[in-house]
Formats: sequence, C-alpha cells, structure tokens
Amino acid sequence: MEFSHKIIDIAKKAETELAKAFADIDDVAYKNTARVLDSFRKHRISEAMLYGSTGYGYGDSGRDALDAVYADVFGAEAAFVRHNIINGTQAIAIGLYGLLRPGDVMLSVTGRPYDTLSDVIGDKTGNGDGSLYDFGVIYDETELKDGEPDYERIAEKIAEHSNKLKVVYIQRSKGYQTRPTFSSEKIGQIIKFVKARTNAYVVVDNCYGEFCDTEEPTAYGADLIIGSLIKNPGGGLAESGGYIAGTQRAVELASYRLTTVGIGLEAGATVGQLRNMFKGFFFAPHVVAQALKTAVFAAYVYKSLGFEVFPEWYEKRHDIVQTVQCGSPEKLVAFCRGIQAASPIDSFAAPEPWAMPGYEDEVVMAAGAFTQGSSIELSADGPMRAPYTAYFQGGLTYESGKYAVMMSAEEMLKA
Repeated sequence: MEFSHKIIDIAKKAETELAKAFADIDDVAYKNTARVLDSFRKHRISEAMLYGSTGYGYGDSGRDALDAVYADVFGAEAAFVRHNIINGTQAIAIGLYGLLRPGDVMLSVTGRPYDTLSDVIGDKTGNGDGSLYDFGVIYDETELKDGEPDYERIAEKIAEHSNKLKVVYIQRSKGYQTRPTFSSEKIGQIIKFVKARTNAYVVVDNCYGEFCDTEEPTAYGADLIIGSLIKNPGGGLAESGGYIAGTQRAVELASYRLTTVGIGLEAGATVGQLRNMFKGFFFAPHVVAQALKTAVFAAYVYKSLGFEVFPEWYEKRHDIVQTVQCGSPEKLVAFCRGIQAASPIDSFAAPEPWAMPGYEDEVVMAAGAFTQGSSIELSADGPMRAPYTAYFQGGLTYESGKYAVMMSAEEMLKA
C-alpha cells in the first residue's frame, strides 16, 4: 500500500510526539508482566499442566492452576477460567444469574449496560424468554453525571431498594457511549461508597480493561470482575473463553451457574485448550500495550485530520477502546473498510451494516482476525446511528496497528 504524503507526514509527527506516552504504556506492561511471572513461579506452572483433560475433567491440575493464577494476578480470592464460555456477555450472565434470585434488585450505577446485555436483563415484553426479568429480578439504574458516577442518586437508589438490593453493577468500559472509561482506582471509589451503604455484591464488567492499569477492580473490593479471553487477557492466543474472578463466595455461586450446584469447579474438561490460555495470559500485558499504542496513534492521526476523538492522545487510558466520530454513515463504513483491508485475514471483504444479534441498531464491523470476533486483534465497529462513531480496539502488534490506522485514514479521506 502506498500512502499519501499527508498521511505519512502525520504518522511521522505522531511517533515523535507520542514517545513519552508509549514509554508510560511500556512501564505498565513491564509491571504487569512481572506480576504474571511471579504468579507462574508461585504456582509452579509445569509442562504437565498444559495438556488438559477429557470427559468429566476430574483432577485437572492445569485447569485448577490457571484459576489460581488468574485469582492471584487479579488480586482476587478465587477465579475460574473456561474455554467454553463463548463471550463476555455469557460470562457476565453466568455471574449475574449466579448471584441474583427472584425478588432481588440489580442496580447499574454506570447507566444502561452494553447493548448485548439488554436481552439478559429483559423487560415486560420478554414473554417467558428466561431473562432476569422473567425470573423476577428487578432492574434499576442511575445515569452518569458529566461522565462521573452520580453519588447522590446512587445513595437514593440504595436506600429505595433497601434489603432487596443484591447486585450493584459497574461497566468499566464505555460501550457504545462517549464517556470516560473508569480506572480500577475510580471503580474502587465507587465500591467504597456502595459498600458503606449496602451489603450487595459489586459486579464489574471488566471487558477491554485488563492490564491497562497495574491493578484490577478486585484489588479494590469488587466481588466479581468478568471478562472475555478473546479480549485482553487471552493475549491473542486463547481461541475462546471467559473468566470470573472475585471473592470466594461470589465466585462459588457463579460456578454453580457455570456447571451445577454440587459440582461447581470440581469438573470440566479442558480438551487441549490450556496451553494457549496459559500462553495467552503470559503474553497479555505486552499485547495490551501494543493495542494501547495503536489506540494512541489512532487518536493522534484522526485528531490531526480534524475528526473528534475520545479519549485524546495525551489522556491516560484504562481500556483499549478508541472512538472516532465519523459524522456520516458513509465515513463510518469507510473507516471500517480501511481497517478490514489492512487485516491479515479476509482483507478482501467489504464491511456492510447488518442487524447483528443483540444490538438495537444495525452495526458495521471490521474484524479480519485469526480468531473470529477477537477484540484484542485489530477490529472496529459502530452502530449506524448519529453521530456515526467508530469504536476501534486491539492490535496484536503496534506495527500492524499503525499500518491499519494509516489505511483507514486514507479511506476516510476518499470518503
């Protein structure tokens, strides 16, 4: 691909200006890598643990060791990691169904959760579909106020629901919004406020945020943090899966939903998936750093081209997501077309909007990944609604991410 002089000049200037930001990202990656290595040594991870089990999976020492490593690195009492959790939405559903009972209240304090959870939460039109609403769980929420938790309103809702409040829900990343992603420390402040007023479990959708900070929300008292292995913690090597980490009791209850009461984490074959899950977790801090550098580079390039971006290139990041406000459906599609064209897989495909399951609007998506749907690999998507914002994330290597950003910029200029 031959890039225009305009894009080449912006890219060169970007890398000069971004040297300090890149160094800060590398420092976080080093500290997180050290934590992972310390945990591997502590739990004596061996070659024999990488092969896995079949059938019932009883006595799978590798599975149990991987659970222990996740709990240790994430500052949790317990954790489980399973290859057969299909995505982050299912992992979150496992956690919520594990904790909530008929008549309980779930309160989201960061506004309405990500689109794919709408059907999990459910409403009066559910018609017996097995949603939380269908099981008699009451859902409520508080909106953010100027991008921050509305503590006054949260306190009112906690008092209103009193003893029925069972789960307080926090979404770390922005979803299809343009609000700040919360750092683990910020989430810790929310947890402290909530825990002073209720005994409810605090559940955090941690997707896209793992290893962006040097601590996870469990280190600040979250009862559960939940995420997908084809996002940050899988390091681009795990081919499927999800994790749940947190307090002993909360994880135990979630495990009963994963399998069944009486079995919990005692069974579950790993059928050859452990090696990539261990290896992916080892690589994850470095790969997340590559994705963060790609996001920072994208913010600089698109800001230089006159587009509104969030966060700005100079702002500290707590997830791997970068937004670019495209301003028209044609430009949003062009953005995704450029990302797809720079992908290693299916580069010849032309992204088109479609009614993707679980989303309210048509979505256009670029995802030329080795693992289908992997967000830690380079991808971009956006709902076909004003202001036609592209949500860009991932990048297994900064070099490939840089190339894709330049390619999408060229497509945008043409549009």
